[in-house]
This record gives sequence, structure tokens and C-alpha cells, in this order.
Amino acid sequence: MSNGAGQVPDHRRRTVPVPRIPQALRYALTAVLAALLAVLLAVAGAAGSAAAAPPGDDLIKVFVVQDPAQTGGQLATLGSIAAAALGDATRAGEIFDLNRGLTQKDGSALSGPGDPLHPGWILRLPADASGAGVRLARDTGGQSSASAPPAGGPASGSSAPPDAGGGQSTMLTIPLAAALALLGAILLALVTAGIVGRRKVGAGVAAARRGLSRLGEPVRRRRLLTRRRATSRWFDADADSVRRAYGALGEFTATHREPERPVHALSVDDAGTTVWLSASDTAGAPWTSVDSTRWRRPASAPDRQPAADDGLASGAVLTTACLVRPGTDTDGRPVFVDLSRLDGVLSVTGEKLVARDVVQNLLAEIARTRPGTSVTVLRGTADAPPLTVPPGLRQVPQAAPPRAAAASVTMRGTVRGAASRRPLKGLVVVAGTPSGRQAAELAALCGPGGAGWTGLVYGESRDAHWRWYTDRDGRVDIPVLDLKLTVPA
Repeated sequence: MSNGAGQVPDHRRRTVPVPRIPQALRYALTAVLAALLAVLLAVAGAAGSAAAAPPGDDLIKVFVVQDPAQTGGQLATLGSIAAAALGDATRAGEIFDLNRGLTQKDGSALSGPGDPLHPGWILRLPADASGAGVRLARDTGGQSSASAPPAGGPASGSSAPPDAGGGQSTMLTIPLAAALALLGAILLALVTAGIVGRRKVGAGVAAARRGLSRLGEPVRRRRLLTRRRATSRWFDADADSVRRAYGALGEFTATHREPERPVHALSVDDAGTTVWLSASDTAGAPWTSVDSTRWRRPASAPDRQPAADDGLASGAVLTTACLVRPGTDTDGRPVFVDLSRLDGVLSVTGEKLVARDVVQNLLAEIARTRPGTSVTVLRGTADAPPLTVPPGLRQVPQAAPPRAAAASVTMRGTVRGAASRRPLKGLVVVAGTPSGRQAAELAALCGPGGAGWTGLVYGESRDAHWRWYTDRDGRVDIPVLDLKLTVPA
């Protein structure tokens, strides 16, 4: 089983590479789409022009004089009609010339440019008239029989256009072909914009997602912290799982019949117990294999009863072992590791506060199972968060390394492929990355040939035998076990 020493796992999110469109092909596709867009716009323009063409010989443009009650109290004049329909009030004379002497429905007629206009009059307009008040009507050659159109409806000389149901509005109408052409042009424009600016669009979407994530981040982190604190209180009160974990550990100790099978980790829950063994080791009944390294025993299975000639050395092993719970797995089950197999220095890096919580929790675990253990604390980098030594441990100012250990400092450190078991004699805790002098002291106390102490560093240590990595979500990654656990707080 690899111990993960010296290896920093890549926690970056894996992405599947998207094949890129060659630049020449991208330009050609853009040109084709632009050409199609131009054609469709031309078709839409032609269709719109046809729809907006001047009326035929039998249709004329007219203006219906509205009642002042409908226009806010202002009666229309030839000048105001010319300004609204022709854009020029001086063209009022053209409107007068078109309507001079034409009899309106009330029997009166326009005889002078200054005559007042009566509500309901239908006045002819020049062919270039346009605007909200301009309507179409059929020319009957005179208005002696003209009638006022319905409010908001078309005007008529003697009869309305047959296809207008009694009148025709001047609201813009677009033929089906022009509407389809316009819709196609819009779709092509969107596709073209997506091809040309897909990276910018993707970046915008990603930025929007990050923004939404940041809005809910404080709430999510408070919820995670509450859960981690609850786990810490649970560990303080849970002695049964510790007892069961040590009981399972005793089943793999050395006997006269077989050597010890190292247990690298354990997980205990109401349904049973899981152990992590080396890939070359196996466990007999009632243990069943989960994968190449994990074995499971249900809670209903009886504990192993040693034979009289087994010669179980469980007493010595259980005294040497030091099980601690770094955290809980994805199913909420506590996972134990054996610090007696650390044989050197553990370096916990990543998110500083979470790394501190990992070491703080390990000290609390040791205080519960190994009260009175000596602890010395070294201050590494100044930005490391402070740590509190639990009351159950014995804090000493400084541990004196053995004189013969100085030679071990010149070695390559404590990074080795396998670890030997040794009892937990004392703890050296380094807050932050150790300085050169502290690294030498750490190696003298915890390294090969040293004083036999165990080092816990929440910071980078080049001589670390184990390396764990934390993240902002309060989790710790243990590569040697391929585990990611939630850390108590």
C-alpha cells in the first residue's frame, strides 16, 4: 500500500477537453452564415417594402377628425394634421386642396383653409402621409354618401374594402414569407454570435454560476461548521466505538500460527466493522472482502475466540497501538487510523484553519485514550493559526533530542516506503511550516535514530512520512488510504 509520502494529489476539477474548430473553418462558417443573414434580411426588406407600398387606385389615405373628448380637448386643424401625417405643418394647403368642396356626412364642406374642422369629418391626405392617425379608405369619387367609421376603425368613401370586414387599419402587417425570413435572420444571428463569441458566452455563464455560488457560500459554510462541531461533541461522548475498534484490531495480531497483519485503518458503525489491510493480506471468516484492501465483518458475527495455543500477542499490540479518528466518511461513520504506524512526522497542509483542526482533533483523541502523553509545541511560520493543548496531555517546554541523533539530520529525511510500528512516546507539534532549526530538531526527535517521538505539523514539512491535505469544506484527504474525511471542529 502506498503511503502517499512526497506526493501531492491533484485536486483540480477534471474537465473533458472540447475539440476546437480550426480557425479557417470557423471563419468560413461565419462568412456563410453572414451571407445567409444578408439574404434573409434582403427578403424581409423586400417583403416589408411590398407591404408598405402606396395603395392602389381605388384606395386613398384619409384622416378622421376625432371628437375633442377623445383627444384631450384639442380639436384638430389642417396644420396639426399636416404636422402629424406629413411631418410639415406648412403642407396644410395640400390637404385643403384635396378636400375643398367635398361634402361631409353632416352636410357641410371645407370651403377655406381656416375653416374649423368638425368631428367625424373624413379628410383625404397625400399619398406620402403616414402615422398613427392615417387610415385607408376606398375612393368612390365623392363623399356625399360617406359615413364616419367606427372609433379606431378605417374610413370609407362609400364602401369599405371587401377584405377588411368593414374597414382596414393602417397597423403594420408583415406577410408570412417576411415573418419567416425575419425569424430565420434572428436565429442565424444568434448562431453566428454563439460561434464567434462562444468563449465569452461560456465565461459569462461560468461567472454567473460563481456569483450565485458565492451568494449561498456563507450559509453553506455555517451549515458545514455546525455539522463538524456536532461531530466533535459526538467523539467526546463516544467510547463504545473506540472499544470496538481496539477489539477488532486484536483479531489481526501475531500468533504462533500466522504473523501480524497490519491494520492501517478501521471504521465502526452499528452494522459492523471495516478494516483496511495491505493488498497482500487477507482475513478469514467472518470477515468478507469488500475490495482489494477492505474487509467487512457484520455486527451480528461473534468476536474471534483465540485457541489455547494461539499465543495471541494482542495485549502488547493493543498497548502499542494508538487509534485516533481524523473524521467521518461520506456515510457519517468514524474512521480510525493507527498513529503508532506513523513512525515519524505527519504533515497536514491545505486550508490552514482546517489543517489546525485536524491536529487539534488528533490531540483530543490522544488525550482520551492516552492521557498524560507528553507534548511539546514549536512555533513555525507566524501566519499559522494558534492551537490549544488539551488538559489531558502533559505539555513540556522542550524535548531534548538524544545526542546520537544529530547524524540523522544529514539523511534524506523520514520519507520511506514502509513504516515500522512504535509506541507513542511523545508528540512534537509544529504550528505552521518549521524553520530550518525546527526542522532539524523535528528530525532529531522524530526521525530515524531519534528520540522516538511522533511529529504533527499543520504546515509543509519536507521530512514528513505521512502527508494529508485539507480543503475549505472542512475535509481532509488521506492518500495512503484513499479516503476523504470530514474533520471535527
